[in-house]
Amino acid sequence: MFAVHLLSFYFSKLQEDQIKKVDRFLYTMRLSDDQLMDISARFRAEMEKGVSSESNATAAVKMLPTHVFSTPDGSEEGEFLALDLGGSEFKVLQVKVSDNGRRKVEMESETYPIPEEVLNGRGTDLFVHVAASLKDFMQRNHINQKRKPLGFTFSFPCGQSKVDEGVLLSWSKNYKARGVIGTDVVDSLRQAIDQVGEMDVDVLALVNDTVGTMMTCGYDDEHCEVGVIIGTGTNACYMEEMRHIDLVEGDEGRMCINTEWGAFGDDGTLDDFITNIDREIDAASTNPGKQLFEKMVSGMYMGEMVRLILLKMAKQGLLFQGKVSDALRTKGKFPTKHITLIEQYKEGLRNTKDILLELGLSPSEDDCVAVQHVCTIVSFRSANLCAAALAAILNRIRQNRKLKRLRITVGVDGTVYRTHPQYPKRLHKVVRRLVPECHVRFVLSESGSGKGAAMVTAVAQRLAAQRKEIDDTLALLSLTPENLLEVRDQMRVELERGLRKDSHSTAPVKMLPSFVYRTPNGTERGKFLALDLGGTNFRVLVVKIRSGIRKSVRMYNKIYTIPLEIMQGTGEELFDHIVQCISDFLDYMGMKNTRLPLGFTFSFPCRQTGIDKGSLVSWTKGFKATDCEGHDVVDMLREAVKRRNEFDLDIVAVVNDTVGTMMTCAYEDPKCEIGLIAGTGSNVCYMEEMRNIELVDGDEGKMCVNTEWGGFGENGCMENIRTRFDREVDEGSLNNGKQRFEKMTSGMYLGEIVRQVLIDLTSRGLLFRGRITEPLKTRGIFETKFLSQIESDRLALLQVRSILQQLGLESTCRDSIIVKEVCGSVSRRAAQLCGAGMAAVVNKIRENRGLNHLQITVGVDGTLYKLHPHFSGILKDTVKALAPECDVEFVLSEDGSGKGAALITAVARRQK
Repeated sequence: MFAVHLLSFYFSKLQEDQIKKVDRFLYTMRLSDDQLMDISARFRAEMEKGVSSESNATAAVKMLPTHVFSTPDGSEEGEFLALDLGGSEFKVLQVKVSDNGRRKVEMESETYPIPEEVLNGRGTDLFVHVAASLKDFMQRNHINQKRKPLGFTFSFPCGQSKVDEGVLLSWSKNYKARGVIGTDVVDSLRQAIDQVGEMDVDVLALVNDTVGTMMTCGYDDEHCEVGVIIGTGTNACYMEEMRHIDLVEGDEGRMCINTEWGAFGDDGTLDDFITNIDREIDAASTNPGKQLFEKMVSGMYMGEMVRLILLKMAKQGLLFQGKVSDALRTKGKFPTKHITLIEQYKEGLRNTKDILLELGLSPSEDDCVAVQHVCTIVSFRSANLCAAALAAILNRIRQNRKLKRLRITVGVDGTVYRTHPQYPKRLHKVVRRLVPECHVRFVLSESGSGKGAAMVTAVAQRLAAQRKEIDDTLALLSLTPENLLEVRDQMRVELERGLRKDSHSTAPVKMLPSFVYRTPNGTERGKFLALDLGGTNFRVLVVKIRSGIRKSVRMYNKIYTIPLEIMQGTGEELFDHIVQCISDFLDYMGMKNTRLPLGFTFSFPCRQTGIDKGSLVSWTKGFKATDCEGHDVVDMLREAVKRRNEFDLDIVAVVNDTVGTMMTCAYEDPKCEIGLIAGTGSNVCYMEEMRNIELVDGDEGKMCVNTEWGGFGENGCMENIRTRFDREVDEGSLNNGKQRFEKMTSGMYLGEIVRQVLIDLTSRGLLFRGRITEPLKTRGIFETKFLSQIESDRLALLQVRSILQQLGLESTCRDSIIVKEVCGSVSRRAAQLCGAGMAAVVNKIRENRGLNHLQITVGVDGTLYKLHPHFSGILKDTVKALAPECDVEFVLSEDGSGKGAALITAVARRQK
C-alpha cells in the first residue's frame, strides 16, 4: 500500500514539476483577467475605428457591412441553392425551408475538391470550376425545372454595398487565385454560370461564413445576433445599430457587421501581447504582418505553434532529452487536430505518446505530461483571446441598446470549437466572467455556412416580398401632387358653395358667419371673463387687457373636467355643470358680485345670427348631450345661470376656438386674418369679404367666417383618396359619415388610423410575428401623442419599442421601423391635406382682393401642430407648393381660445 502511495505521490510531483517547467517557458502566453479586460477594451476601440467613415480606411478591424438587415423570424420558406467556398474543398447544397406551423429544414449536399492549380491559378478558372460543380450537382439532383435562388458563402473579406455584391479585399487560407482581388465575386460567379450554361439560378446573396453561422442559429433561436467561427480561420459578426455605421446610409434598424477580427493587432495594437513564437509563425506565413489575431487563435496556426514550442524546448534540453527528429523540424508536421487528440480527457496521455512516436521522438512519461500542458496553454490562450474580443462585442451591443442586462445567443462553428474536447467550456466560462451583465447562450451551428447562405437568401426574399406588401399598403396613404391639387380645387368649390344661399343647406363645408367684423387694433383694454369649452376639459378665465405703448394681456384661469356621463347626458346637465364650474371659479377669485363682460369659446359648429347668438349645428369630439343641437348655446347658458340663481353673466360674444386663435395672433400681428386649429379637431376661419357672404345682410367690409372644414368630403368628393382604414375609423365613430376631412387630419383620429393599419399588417404576418394582441384590438389605445413621440428625430428605436411595449406589443427592431413608417405616412397625409385646404383659403383671399401677390399670417393652435415634429413643416411646404403667389407666415398662438374670447369681447364692446 505504501508503495502505491509513493508511486502516486511521485507521479503527481512529476506532473507538477513538468507543468511548472512549461509554465515558466510559456509564461508570456498565460493571460490574467486584467489582461483580458485590457485586450477587450482595445478591441472595442478598434471596432469604433472600423465603423467610423473617418478612420475605417486605416482601421485594422474592418467592420464590413453585410447588408443583412434581419435574422430569420421562422416564417421563411422555399427551396434554395447554396455554395460554400472557403477551404481546399467546397460544398454545393440544396436547402428546403418550410414553415407550415413548424420550422423544418431539409438539406442535400455534395462536397467538391478544388485542385491546387485552380487555387493558385486564374480567378476565372476558379469560378468556372465552382459553376461546373454547381451544374453537376443540379443535374444529379434534377434541379432545373424553375429558377432557383442561390446564396453564396464566400469566407474571405469583402466590401459590400448591397447583399448581392462583394468586392474581394484580400485572400486568406492559402488562396492565391489571380485577378480576383478588387473585383465583384458575385459578378464573377454569374459570368461563370452563364459560361458553363444550362443553369437557371438567381444569385441573391453573398454571405461570409460567420454571417451564415449566425443566420443558421438564428432560425432556431430568435435571440441569436452574434456569429463566431473558430476553425481553420477565426472571425465574428453581430447585429449592429444602423445609426452607428457611418459606412452606409440610414439610421433606422440594424445590420449585420462582419468584424474581420482576424486582423486585430495588424496595426500594432497587440504588440505587447505578441510573443516570439507568434512572430516566428507570422514571418513564416504567406501573409506576414497580416491577420495577427487569427495567427494567435485559429486552427490553421495552433498546431504549428505547438511544434515550434516543442522544438525550442527540446533544443534547450527541456524535452526529449534534448533530441529532435526531422519531423519535428518540418513545418506542418504537427496539425491542430493533434492538439484535440492530446487534450482528450481519458485518452490524452496515450494519444500524446502515439503522436510523438509518429514524429520520430522517444518521449518519457514526463515529456508526455509537458507536451499535453503545452497544448493546453496554446488552446487556452486561443479561447481567452476569443473570449476577450467576444466580450467587447457583447458589451457594445448591451450599451448600444441601453440595457442593464443583455440576453443574447451566440452561434458558433469551426473545427476547433466543434472537435476540441475542452475549448467550448473554456470559452464560455471566460466570456461569462468578463461580461457578467450579459446572459449568454452558446449554440453550435449545424451546417452553418451552407445552410446560413440559404437562410440569408430566404430572409432577403422574405424581406423583399414583405417590403413590397408594406409599400403597397403605405401607398394607399400617399398623396400625389395631382391628388393635392384636386383637394385644393375641390375645397375651393366647397368654400364657395357654403357661402351661397342656394347651396348652403347642402354644403358639407358650412362657412358659418361669426359676426366678428374686425381683428384687434391694439386699443382694446379692460377686464373680461372667458369660458373655453372644446373637449373633456373646460376652462374659466379672467383676462386683463392693457393698451398703449406697453400693451399686455394677463390671465388667471382654472381647469375643470367634463365627465363622460355629462358629455353624453342631457343638455341641461351639461350647462348646469358648466355653471357650477363658473360659480366655483368666481368664489376662488372672490368675484361673485362682479359682473364682467364675458366671451364664450364654444368649439363646436354653430350657426350664428349675431355675435352673442349661436345655435349648435352638431356635436363633435365625442360630445353627445341631448336637446342641444338646433338650440342657442348662449340662451342655454343663461337659463342655467338663472336656475342656479347665484350670480349674473354679461355674455357679449360666443366664439369658435379657431376664431379665438386668429384674434389672439392678430393682437400681435395685424396681417393675421386666418385662424387654424390642428389638434384634437381640425378647422379654419378667415376674414371674408362681406359681399361674398350671401347668408348675412350687407356688402361693406369683412367678417370672419368659421369654415367648419372638418365636414369636407361628406358629399363623397374625397372617395378617391379615402382608404379602407379611413372607412373603418369612420364606421367606428360616434358620427358615422360626418366630419370626414377631420377624421383624416385631426389628432382625435390619426392614432386610430395607425391602429387600423397595424392590425392589417399584423394579420398578414408583416408585423409582431402575426400576433394580434388584445391591446391592439382595443379602439383608441393608440393615441395620437404616440405618433409625435415615435416620429421624433431624437428618439432611438429602442424608445419606440418601449412605447410599443407599454401598449402590450412585443416588437422587434424591424417592427419598430415599420410602425414608425406607418405613423409617418398617416401624419404626413394629414399635414398635406391641411396644407391643400389652406392653399384654397389663401388663394381665395388673394383673388377676392384682386392681388397678384398676397402676404398674410395664419394664427395656429392645437397639439398636433405644436407637438408633432414634422406636421408643421409638411403643412407649410404644401401651402407653398399649391399657393405660390401667397407668402404665408404661420404664427403659433399662445392660449388662443381664452385670450381670443376676451379680445373678441373687447372688440365687440369697442364696436358698440
